[in-house]
Amino acid sequence: MDVDRYDSLDGQVALVTGATRGIGAEIARQLADLGATVYAGARDTADVTAADLRAVELDVTDDETMRAAVEYVAEETGRLDVLVNNAGVGGSAAPLHEQSIADIDGVLDVNLRGPVVLTRLALPLLLEQQGPRVVNVSSGMGALGEGMSGGHPVYRISKTGINGLTAALHGEYADDGLLANSACPGWVRTDMGSSSAPRSPAEGADTPVWLAQFRPGSPAGRFWRDREVVDW
Repeated sequence: MDVDRYDSLDGQVALVTGATRGIGAEIARQLADLGATVYAGARDTADVTAADLRAVELDVTDDETMRAAVEYVAEETGRLDVLVNNAGVGGSAAPLHEQSIADIDGVLDVNLRGPVVLTRLALPLLLEQQGPRVVNVSSGMGALGEGMSGGHPVYRISKTGINGLTAALHGEYADDGLLANSACPGWVRTDMGSSSAPRSPAEGADTPVWLAQFRPGSPAGRFWRDREVVDW
């Protein structure tokens, strides 16, 4: 799809969760290569080793670290243009009736509650900019139109919820200029995806980074895979 995008993100600020490895690290790297000041969210900031990234303590299961991370970005730069909700866990592949409540809570806390709370905290700062972007890293496993069988039920539910967050943000804040979109990175060779996956982290990061480059007025409130809109 031909979309009006920034060729450079110079002068813009991005916050990426789960940025120490896999798709998140690659998203952070590519955004930095485009000129953005990138805050790499990490539970342990020592895990962020790239010189062109700014490490910030951020655990999406800890409200105080999320609040502090947003405040840190605001104090250092006074702005936030892009929020990438990437942090996620796969959870158990077992049928729902075989999973413990603790396991269910663990997946939903990371994959759904965390992004909802972080976005809530970041919105006032985001909305100060023209055409701010929220990019939610989702999955085809959460797409209702593709069927929901095949294991990992709580992960699937969490990603359906992430798509709901995208739709709700679009419904509530599109008139304020917010561009909220979901992205399916595909099956990627990460700790979660396994070494059998066909895609590299760079390939998985491509669509999220592309969405982060959208200019004001670009398409929003949609679900994307390989730079094309897919069904919810």
